[in-house]
Amino acid sequence: MSTTTNVPYRLEFTVEVPGTPEQVWQAIATGQGISAWFTPTELEEREGGALHFQMGPDMGSDGRVTGWDPPRRLVFEEDWAALMGKEPDALSPLTSEFVVEAQSGGTCVVRVTSSGFGTGAEWESEFWDTMGPNWIPFFDNLRLYLAHFTGQEATLLEAAASHPGDPQSLLSTVRAALGLGEEGSEVEVRGATGTVERNAQSQTLVRLTAPVPGILNVFAYAEGEGKSTVGVRAYLFSADAADYVRRAEPGWQAWLQELSVPA
Repeated sequence: MSTTTNVPYRLEFTVEVPGTPEQVWQAIATGQGISAWFTPTELEEREGGALHFQMGPDMGSDGRVTGWDPPRRLVFEEDWAALMGKEPDALSPLTSEFVVEAQSGGTCVVRVTSSGFGTGAEWESEFWDTMGPNWIPFFDNLRLYLAHFTGQEATLLEAAASHPGDPQSLLSTVRAALGLGEEGSEVEVRGATGTVERNAQSQTLVRLTAPVPGILNVFAYAEGEGKSTVGVRAYLFSADAADYVRRAEPGWQAWLQELSVPA
C-alpha cells in the first residue's frame, strides 16, 4: 500500500541583505558562496545540477537544482525522506526557492520559500515548527558575509559540546564566559579580536578582525531530555585560516567541553 503524501507544509520569509543581485547570487547559488555562511556545500551551477549539504561528520542532505535563472531565481529539491531516515515514498521532496529582488540603496530582498507534502504525522509538524528557528539565523551570517567578505572563500572552524540545561541559559553562560557584550562592543575572544554584530535568541555573531578576519557564530540549541548543545562555528577568510583552525579548533573543543554550567 502506498503512503498518501497530501498534507502541505510551507515556510516563507524574506531578508534584506547588502549587495548587488550578482553578489547575492554568488552567495546563495554557488557552493563556495553557501559554504561561507551556511554549511559546507557542493552545487553544480545549472538546472538539473547535483546538490549536497554537509551537516556533520556522517550527515548530509542530497538534492538537485530544479530552477536556475541567474541572478534572480534558484530552486532546489532535497530528498526529505532520506534526510529523515524514512522510506523513499514516505514524503515528497523538500523544495526551496530563493528569489532575489534589487532595492534602491544597494541592497536586495531575498524571498525564501520551503515547501513539501507529508502524511500529517506529528514528527512532520515538529520538523516544520523547528525549521524556521533553525534556518533563519543563518541569514544573519549571510548579511555579514555580504557586508564584509563578499566573494571570498571560507575556511570553517567548528566545535560543540553537550551540557544539561536549556539553550538560552547555556548561551548566556557562554556569552558571559567569553565576555560578549552588547551589539557594537569590541571584544577579545580566546585570543581573537572583533566586534559583536548581533545578539539573537539562539546565537551571537562576532565579526572577527584579528588574527584572522571572519564571522564567529556562538550558538545553542535543545537536544531534548534536559540537554542542549552549545557550540561555535567560525567562517574565516584568509590564506592563513587553515593553519589557524588547526591550532585553535582543539582549544575551542576542550573549552566547550569543560564549560562550567550552573546547576
